[in-house]
Parts: sequence; structure tokens; C-alpha cells
Amino acid sequence: MIVFPNCKINLGLHIIRKREDNYHDLETVFYPVPLCDALELRDAEASQTKHVNLISEGLPVQGDAKENLVSKAYQLLQKDYALPYLQFALLKNIPMGAGLGGGSSDGAFALNLLNAYLDLNLGEEKLLHYAAQLGSDCAFFINNKPCLGSGRGEILKPIDLSLKGYWIVIIKPEIHISTAEAFATIDVNKHQNQWEENSIKNIIKLDPSNWKDRLCNDFEDSIFPKHPLLATIKNSLYQAGAIYASMSGSGSSIFGLFRFEPRLKESYREYFYFEGLLD
Repeated sequence: MIVFPNCKINLGLHIIRKREDNYHDLETVFYPVPLCDALELRDAEASQTKHVNLISEGLPVQGDAKENLVSKAYQLLQKDYALPYLQFALLKNIPMGAGLGGGSSDGAFALNLLNAYLDLNLGEEKLLHYAAQLGSDCAFFINNKPCLGSGRGEILKPIDLSLKGYWIVIIKPEIHISTAEAFATIDVNKHQNQWEENSIKNIIKLDPSNWKDRLCNDFEDSIFPKHPLLATIKNSLYQAGAIYASMSGSGSSIFGLFRFEPRLKESYREYFYFEGLLD
């Protein structure tokens, strides 16, 4: 059985406050994008694997396979269910460390895949419970529809938002941004006293042509000064006709939304580049 975990972009991202548990409350909108990995689940003999193993191809996957969210999805369900010996095969097309949620998507799709493959009959609420334990972004990919995210990103509220027919370009240079770096100089007071009309949930209701000067990703304030190439890429997308451009999550990918097919690949051939139509 095979599935195709897609990525997401963040349409705006506000860091609201630092919590007592050292996490941060945020406000953002998650939107699914049809840039996909491929994840296959198949039976494995006990002699070949200790319950589950993961083989991967395509773009590099960093870290121990046992720590991959696909493996962790199996381990999580194994605590509550007697799972057979299985093997995952992952074809990685979504770059890691890009703010696109590729790893989170793989983990969430693994939960759905295990549920279907093994007839576990887990309902949506149970799947969301497991996904939230895997990671902050994982729960989004269970329903995989536009959502307003709050809390650490795990509190999701579906919203009526369609960018169907818009073209998206995603560019990721070879820049790695750690979580610690992303939060290092964040101004947690930036939105403390904001007017309600400046919240993302209200800005997102405007036509996308009005987002440029209203919708922002707070991480850009701390990351762009350290990595000016990202700001250059963002500006170049606007120069190419994007109606909205932003960094996704904590980076380092930059995306642009276009009303027309942009055809910019040749200009960015040295970087990871994706171009496609949104659903």
C-alpha cells in the first residue's frame, strides 16, 4: 500500500508569547501543497527486521531511521496494538529543514497508512491524538485541509480558504536554520497589543492581493538579517509577479503565489525548486 505525503506552507506566522514550558504560542494558517513524498508499507519477515524498518531514497534524510517520524508512528501505535513485522519505503522529494512540514507529513501519513493497512479502525479523534504526540505540525496532515493553527501549532480550526488555481513556487537554498536559531531573537511582545483586525485569522479573509503588506512571518525578522539570501529570493519573487511571498515556518524555504504560470526554474537551478498549481 502506498500513499503520497504532501507538504504545507504557512500563510503568515505570529509568535504570540513564550509559555512557562518554554514552548511558544503562535498563530498561523497551514495550507496544503501538492509537493509530495511517496511512502509504501509492506509486510516483512521477522528475520529481516525488528518489528519495523525504514528504507529511504531520493533527497537525503538526516538522522537515525529509528528516530524518523515514520518509525516513531509505528512505535507509538505499537504501545497500544500488537503490530506485525512491517517495512516502510520512503521516497523523499520534500527537502528537510525547509519549514514545509515534510517529516511531519510522513509521520501523519504513516499513522493513516498503518490504520488502513492493519484495519485498526482508528477514528479521526484518535488519529489526531496520536499525531499530536508525534509533533506539533503532524495533526494538520490528518485532515490535510486549510486550518488556523494556534497553541504550538497543534490546535487546529478548519477555515474556509481556497487558493485553487493559484500557482506556487517554492525555493530552498542550501541554508539550514535550527529551531534555536529561529527563536533566538524573536520579539515575543510584537503582537501583545495588536488590534484584532491585525490577527492572521482576519487578514487571511482578505483577497490574496492584499496580503503583501499585512500578512507576515515573524521569523523573517530574526532570520533574514543572518541569511540575506532568503530576503533576496523573496524580493525576486515579487519582482517576477508574485502577489504574495513569504518564508514558510522557520525556514529556509521561500514561496511565492502567482496568478499565472511563472516558469522561473532556470533562474534558480542551483537551488531546490518546485512549481505547481494549488488545489
